[in-house]
Amino acid sequence: MKKSIQFISGSADKQIIIWCMDQQSQWICQYQLNQHQSWINCLLLNNNEDLILSGSNDNTIKFWTKKNEWTCSQTISDSTNYVVGLSLNEKQNRVISCGYEMLFLLIIEQQQQNQKWNVIQNITVNQYGIEYVSSMIILKEQMYVYEMNSNHNQYSKTKQIAVKSNYNGCAFNYPQQYIKSKCLLVNKNGQNASLIRKEQNGEFITQQSIQFGSADIYGQVSENGEY
Repeated sequence: MKKSIQFISGSADKQIIIWCMDQQSQWICQYQLNQHQSWINCLLLNNNEDLILSGSNDNTIKFWTKKNEWTCSQTISDSTNYVVGLSLNEKQNRVISCGYEMLFLLIIEQQQQNQKWNVIQNITVNQYGIEYVSSMIILKEQMYVYEMNSNHNQYSKTKQIAVKSNYNGCAFNYPQQYIKSKCLLVNKNGQNASLIRKEQNGEFITQQSIQFGSADIYGQVSENGEY
C-alpha cells in the first residue's frame, strides 16, 4: 500500500491477510479476511486504498471495503471457473476478470445510484491475462485489443498487437503491467518478456523483447518504469 506501511497477501490457505509493521520493524498480521472457500489467485487494490478485489478458485470475485474494519461488501459469482486475473480501469468504476479453463471475460461496472457492482458483459476468449490501458482491454497471449463501442456500451475486438512468443502456453501469475507515465505495457508471453510502447495515435509498438530460457519466470516493473 502507498498510503500506509501495509501490504496485502493471499494464498492457498483461502485467507487474505493485511500486514502492518510494528514498532520493532517486524511485519505482523493486522486483518484476516476469510470468506473465500478456496485458493486466492489475484488481488487488486483501488487508488483510494479503501477497496480490495479478490479472485479465487471458488469461482467468485469478492469486494472488500473498509470503513472501521475491512468487510466483504459484495460477491460476484458469475464466473464458471477459477478467477485468475483482475484489472480496474482508470476511472475505477469498471473491473475486468478472466477465468482459467472455460475462458471468458467478465466486465463489471459500479452503478452510481447504489454503488453496487454488476456484470454488464461476458466475452468468450481463448486465453487468460488482462490489463486495462486507458479505456482499452488488452489480452495477454495473442494480444488482442478490445475497445468500448459507445453506441452499444459494449466492448468488441478492434486490433491485434504483434508480440514475440516461442512457447505454447503461459502462466497467469505474471500479469501484464501498464506504466501510464511511460505509456509502457509490459507483457510476458511464453519465454519472452516484451516492452510495448503505446503511441499517441493509439497504436502499440514492441520496443524490446527479452527471451528467457524458461516460461516459468515472474516479475514486475517499478512504478516509474525505470527498473
